[in-house]
Amino acid sequence: MIEKMKLLHIAGPKGDIDRVVGRYLDKYEIHFEHAMTSLNSLGNVRPFVETNLYKEAAQAGEGLKPYLDVSKQANLTVTKEQAKEIILDVQGEMAEVLTKQQRVQDKQRELKEWMAQTAPFIGLDFELGKLRDFHFIDYQFGRIKVENYHKLEQYVYQNPYTLFYECNNDSEYVWGVYFVPHTHRLEVAAVYASFQFEEIQVPDDLEDTPKEAFTQAEELLDGYGQELERLKMQAVEIVKAREQELLAACACLEAYCKNFDIRKYAACTQAKDGEEEYYILYGWMSKADAAALEQELAADEKVHWVEQEPEDEPGIQPPTRLKNIRILKPFELFVEMYGLPGYHEMDPTLFVALTYTLMFGIMFGDIGQGACLMLGGGLLYYWKKMRLAGIVAVAGVWSVVFGFLYGSFFGFEETIPALWRKPMDDIMSTLMLAIGFGAALLLVAMALNMVNAIRAKEYGRLLFHQSGLAGLICYGFAVVCAVLVATGHGLPATALIGVAIGLPLVAILLKEPLSRLLERKSKVFPEGSKAMFFVEALVEGFDVALSYATNTISFVRVGAFALSHAGMMGVVMALAGLEKGSPNWLVIVLGNVLVAGLEGLIVGIQVLRLEYYEMFSRFYSGNGKPFVPFRKKDPS
Repeated sequence: MIEKMKLLHIAGPKGDIDRVVGRYLDKYEIHFEHAMTSLNSLGNVRPFVETNLYKEAAQAGEGLKPYLDVSKQANLTVTKEQAKEIILDVQGEMAEVLTKQQRVQDKQRELKEWMAQTAPFIGLDFELGKLRDFHFIDYQFGRIKVENYHKLEQYVYQNPYTLFYECNNDSEYVWGVYFVPHTHRLEVAAVYASFQFEEIQVPDDLEDTPKEAFTQAEELLDGYGQELERLKMQAVEIVKAREQELLAACACLEAYCKNFDIRKYAACTQAKDGEEEYYILYGWMSKADAAALEQELAADEKVHWVEQEPEDEPGIQPPTRLKNIRILKPFELFVEMYGLPGYHEMDPTLFVALTYTLMFGIMFGDIGQGACLMLGGGLLYYWKKMRLAGIVAVAGVWSVVFGFLYGSFFGFEETIPALWRKPMDDIMSTLMLAIGFGAALLLVAMALNMVNAIRAKEYGRLLFHQSGLAGLICYGFAVVCAVLVATGHGLPATALIGVAIGLPLVAILLKEPLSRLLERKSKVFPEGSKAMFFVEALVEGFDVALSYATNTISFVRVGAFALSHAGMMGVVMALAGLEKGSPNWLVIVLGNVLVAGLEGLIVGIQVLRLEYYEMFSRFYSGNGKPFVPFRKKDPS
């Protein structure tokens, strides 16, 4: 169901808005509308624009929180001015410590970058300072891909003017350094480049062997880590000395900054000289919350409020918040995926819950597999709160029910007697029953469309729409005619076609002029040629008849998947050698897992398709506006 709402108009002195939000509005879930949207035509009203003077202090407080035990509660209260002063004072005391921390962190980062450059060459057991003393021999550090390195080895072996020393390697690269006489540097460098040798610059300040330098760097890095810990403890000591004050200050400014955003929804009156300005807020609340808030506001002389019913504000669309019992909550997922219902529209959650799970059970009837779905989905919903898992659990219940009706247990068709019928015993009857079931659901969808039309006061849609009263009569008698013809009663069916189907179909074709006539409009026919209107009406009539037929035939898949499930499990049992008397149980187990996973997924998608395209399209628009509270109510 859709929770009933009330629209509250709240006004008061401009400077009092923070008190009202903190004292009253924070306790409730309110969906605020932008007040200027309704009041922009008034000349003495402007947007509530104000600068948050405490934002920087609040951000500074967030920076101090890592040094605080935020699980503690402050035992004192402070004003926002005091909170700002406290935080800025402590930030000033910590400035030197934080500066030192930043310097050490910069050194850490630079050292890690240096170590990353040096690490691949720790296999070179030679002091790099001596390499730089070479006058006639050049060298270059770098890396090369393994597949190119094998080619390079042959070149190095045949060329007397270069030497490659391997320092390190992994599955992708080989790191090393090559040496070359200065006189052959260019030609050798070109050959190395052709083998995609990537040059790497080793730090110029490295004098010892890379391994020794790397060890020294690790020791220095440990020293930086200890220095950071010492500075952190020093910062903690500074904060601890004023912990209670800081906790109170951070909580105060955090709450203020959260509530400061209320201003973007508010409008503000433009007062004359010497007069006080007032804020104006519009917000939707549930009826229960609105009643509780009104009781609190009644004793506050500074706050003025007026409540209105949704019907009193035709220009504003109330937000939609679904409120269903716990077992139906998971099915709100499918409703939200399609689109929330309008405030005055019927909530289809119960309809979805019943029809989706029922069709799933018909198409996937198996006691054992259904029980697994029920148990697995139920546990996931209980532990992880996954709404889809909750849907699977309820669908599994219907799978178990139809498993008993079909006499199917993990694909064993002879273990349990069927309480109703086995789908494969009479395939045509199974498919015809599915079509009849679909026709019944379409009639229910048309009835729901009529309910929504009454709620929306759209009487043309109620009487003449293809899913309205005319459509219900036309389609209903078409189903009756089909049954009469199938049972050999052709004459009554012919009579019904002419009257009970023909007249409603004409009403559907003329729904636009009939609706205009019902609404007493001056022009019955729309603008344009009447001949063209009738041509379009005939084409539309053909489309209506075709949609009735295709929508109905779409439900044949309900029976087809019931047959498919039995057929697939029959294949599994044949592969397992059940008829020979000594079945392969591993094949049976794996086959059940495969069928349950694959067919369960396909059936779930196909049933959702039937919900959306065959039924929802007949009665449901899904153009509702979601209820988005400015502040979520504390569950405690």
